[in-house]
Amino acid sequence: MEPVNDQRQRELALFLKTRRARLSPEQVGLPGGGRRRTPGLRREEVALLAGVSADWYTWLEQARDIQASAQVLDSIAAALRLDATERRHLYLLALRQLPADPQPDDGAVPRTLWRFLELQAPSPALATDQRMDVVAWNRPACLIYGDYGSMSQRDRNTVWRTFTSPYVRELLREGWEPHARHRLAQFRAGYARFAGDPWWLAMIEELTRESAEFREWWPTHDVLNGPEGTKRNYHPSAGLLVFEQAAFTVSNAPHLTVIVNMPSAEDDTTARLDRLINGSL
Repeated sequence: MEPVNDQRQRELALFLKTRRARLSPEQVGLPGGGRRRTPGLRREEVALLAGVSADWYTWLEQARDIQASAQVLDSIAAALRLDATERRHLYLLALRQLPADPQPDDGAVPRTLWRFLELQAPSPALATDQRMDVVAWNRPACLIYGDYGSMSQRDRNTVWRTFTSPYVRELLREGWEPHARHRLAQFRAGYARFAGDPWWLAMIEELTRESAEFREWWPTHDVLNGPEGTKRNYHPSAGLLVFEQAAFTVSNAPHLTVIVNMPSAEDDTTARLDRLINGSL
């Protein structure tokens, strides 16, 4: 059986060949002319557009064991006019990792995702991006966690809000510290993909200035990901609400994470939540 690494290099080579074959010289601003034995661009034309040597690019398409940097992959992606999904595929094949984009795709939230969140009611549900900003939500989420539609972009950041909002501290009470440590560890894990990015550096600086706990815990370098499990919220009107949390990425928008907090059978949460949503509290 062929080694896994060889299979990956062969898959990368075939992917590049098929992307090259679908482009004409005229599409990329090169002179056409002359008859071509095969459709699409020549290897040396892709190399020219990407700013790499023709020999190096040829070796890449021959599935040789060579290394490509993120910068070179971006140049190849631009030369081959890859869309966002194809570019991610290129990174996974070449580097076994996704590209680190501060603003992946166009930043838009699919309309179907908004609809999906609405259909999760009465469960509070929301979506966050790679910066951990809340970018979509449903009405139950606003009733419990705050009106995201009226918040500033900074306040919609879940890490910022966790460490600076008195409301969140009261909502979580004894659960605030484990929640805050969990959020911080997720933030640290995400930062690894964006180390040195100005937005992340500014956020870290502001949180360090505003929160004593952030100043103390940030240097520990704890990292993790995934849902928190059981969450206990002390709502000012509804009282104790207990949720089980599920989290997953969106297939057509992999930079987004959906979080659904499902009412637990404990402590009459479903009935309390229904009264809150129906305005009877």
